[in-house]
Amino acid sequence: MKILHVVTLHTPDHAFGGPTRVAFNLSKVQRAAGDDARVMALGDGFPDGELPSHVEGVPVHLFQARHLLPMFEVSGITSAALLRTARRMMRGADLVHVHLMRDLVTLPAALLALATRTPLVVQTHGMIDPTEKKVAQLTDVLGVRKVLREADAVLHLTEMERVDVNAVAAPVPLTRTVRLVNGVRPQARKPARDPGRPPTILYLARIQERKRPEDFVSAMPHVLARHPDARFVLAGPDTGALAGTLALARKLGVTDSLDHVGPLEHDEVLAADRDADVYVLPAIEEPFPVSVLEAMSVGTPVIITRTCGQAPDVAEAGSGRVIDSRVGEDAANARKVADAILELLEPEAAERAGKAAWELVNEQFTIEAVTATLRRTYEDVVRRRRG
Repeated sequence: MKILHVVTLHTPDHAFGGPTRVAFNLSKVQRAAGDDARVMALGDGFPDGELPSHVEGVPVHLFQARHLLPMFEVSGITSAALLRTARRMMRGADLVHVHLMRDLVTLPAALLALATRTPLVVQTHGMIDPTEKKVAQLTDVLGVRKVLREADAVLHLTEMERVDVNAVAAPVPLTRTVRLVNGVRPQARKPARDPGRPPTILYLARIQERKRPEDFVSAMPHVLARHPDARFVLAGPDTGALAGTLALARKLGVTDSLDHVGPLEHDEVLAADRDADVYVLPAIEEPFPVSVLEAMSVGTPVIITRTCGQAPDVAEAGSGRVIDSRVGEDAANARKVADAILELLEPEAAERAGKAAWELVNEQFTIEAVTATLRRTYEDVVRRRRG
C-alpha cells in the first residue's frame, strides 16, 4: 500500500513534538511490513537550509517553511511547492494520512485529498477542539468541518477527543471515528537503581508554558531537602519558556542541581529515560504524549496530571503517580510534584511502579499493536471506497 503521511513540520531539534514523532514511528513500522510509507512536511532550522531526503530510514518530502503569518507561529507557516507536490503525489497514493491541525499545511493538504478523491484518514492528536478564538472558528468554517465530515476515518486518542472533534463538526455527527492511541517500540527493561547512585529526575518535553516546566523546577527544593544529591535534568527544545524556567531555578537557588541539556535525538531520549529514576510531565490538558510512553517503555515510573491522556491507564496500572495540578495554583502544584517524586524514589515503590510501567507499554501501547489497528482501518477505508 502506498501511504502518504502529511504533518506540519520537521526540525533538527524535533520542536514540533508528538505529531511528527507519531508520523515517523508509524511510517517505520509500515515500511518494515512492506508498505511504501512516506512523510511530507515543512522543514525548518536545518544547517545551510539543506533538507534531508530520509529521516530515521523513512523517505521524506520536506519543503522549506515560509513564515507567512509569523504571529500564528507554527500555524502560520506554509509552502506553495509542498501543496503542488502533495496534489501530484496524492494521485499515486492508495491513502493519505493527515496529522491534522488548524494550519496552512495539513488543512489544505486534507482538502486536496478530498478534491483528488484520494482515500483520507485524519488524525487530530488532540489539536482540534471547540474554541472561542475567532480565527480558529473561521478556520473551522472554511475547512476543518468539511475535512472532519468527509474524511473516510477520523482517528482520536481519547473519548474526550472524540467528543471534541464531534463538537467542531456539529451539527453533522461523525460516524467514522476510530480510537488510535500512540505507541512506541518495546524496549528492554532497565535494571534497578544502584542505592549508592544519586537519584535522577527527568523532564523531557518541549520547554513551553503549556507543559509547565516551572512546576518541575519549583518541586526541586522539597526533593533536595530529602535527597540533597539528586540531579534534575531539563531536556527538550525551547519553545518560549526556557528563560523563565532557568530564572526561576536561580531564584530558588537550585541551579547547581539542574542540568539543562537541550533537545535530544531519539536514541538520546531513550538513554535519558534509562538514566532517570522518575519522569515528570506536569502539563495540564496533554492529549496523549509519546514521551510518557517512551519513559515507561524502559521501566521508568512517570508523574503526570489527571488531565493527561494516559492518566487513567497510569492510575490503574500503578505505573507512576497521577497528580491533580490546577492552573493558578503554582505552589500547590509544586508540592504535589515533589511529594510524588519522593514517593517514587522509595526503593519498593520504584520497583513496583517501574515494573508496572514496562508491562503497561508492552501489553497496551506497542507501536506494532497500534499499527495493526491502523492497518485494519486503512483496509476498511480502501474497501469502502472500492464499493
